[in-house]
Amino acid sequence: MSPRVALIILCYNGIADTLACLSSLETLDYPRDAYQVVVVDNASSDGTPAAVRAASPEAVVIEAGANLGFAAGNNLGLRYALAEGFDYALLLNNDTEASPDFLRRLVEAVVDEPGLGAAGPTIYYHARPDLIWSAGGLIDWRRGTSRMRGLGEVERGQFGQISEVDFVTGCAILMSRAALERVGLLDERFFMYYEETEWCVRARRAGLRIVHVPHARLLHKIPLEDRVDRPYVAYYMTRNRLLFLRSTGAGLSTWLHAMLLQDLRTCLSMSLRQKWRGRRAQRDAIVRAWWDFGRGRFGPAGG
Repeated sequence: MSPRVALIILCYNGIADTLACLSSLETLDYPRDAYQVVVVDNASSDGTPAAVRAASPEAVVIEAGANLGFAAGNNLGLRYALAEGFDYALLLNNDTEASPDFLRRLVEAVVDEPGLGAAGPTIYYHARPDLIWSAGGLIDWRRGTSRMRGLGEVERGQFGQISEVDFVTGCAILMSRAALERVGLLDERFFMYYEETEWCVRARRAGLRIVHVPHARLLHKIPLEDRVDRPYVAYYMTRNRLLFLRSTGAGLSTWLHAMLLQDLRTCLSMSLRQKWRGRRAQRDAIVRAWWDFGRGRFGPAGG
């Protein structure tokens, strides 16, 4: 008997992407009676709940009633999965498309591993299916930074074996029921970015393993160009990196690196260097992130 899996898809608008994602899930070769699609809608303005119910009547739709962000929105789905007795919960971005064997390969990798907390697939750029976006994540504790393993690399079989990683991106992370009951849910203070990284650190410190499953494949409609130039991304990435460092008990040298060699240097460059003066909105977002972190203001920006 196959383990029961809740596939949790969080939405905030983007109905075309959501429907394409749901369509790809219809091709899964995993037993249909062993998984349930759960769509959590963060108060979309594009008619997402009605469109999902019309396109996928078998899907469970949970309407949040407000934009709760990534962590709190997904927690609604995780609470549903736990209450309904599912063995695993898979968080899945709505702008992804899965290969038919995607779920089966993930579950096969974890089902006989009681000490495993979470697993993630190899994620490729939708626009470049040969180009890796993530093969799991690594944390540099000296610098207080995290990065995607394999980012921007052309697929050539370099990640051919299941391997342990520091974290799995929330774009697609399979979490076991046992791990959720042992570690808890996502920390809702993060709102968006770093919440899955902090959860994986909690899981690893509780003695659980986090792994990358290379032959489970997923396409992600993330832009090929960097999105950090967007002020809201700069804000959340800065504030939540600081919250992550505090939550995980990072040492003084890590904090000094984060403050002096990263954020302060970046802000000075954006203020003084002519070619970066067009990025003052990003500079201001970083400064506001530090200000809000110092005041203990988390959740949505300005909340």
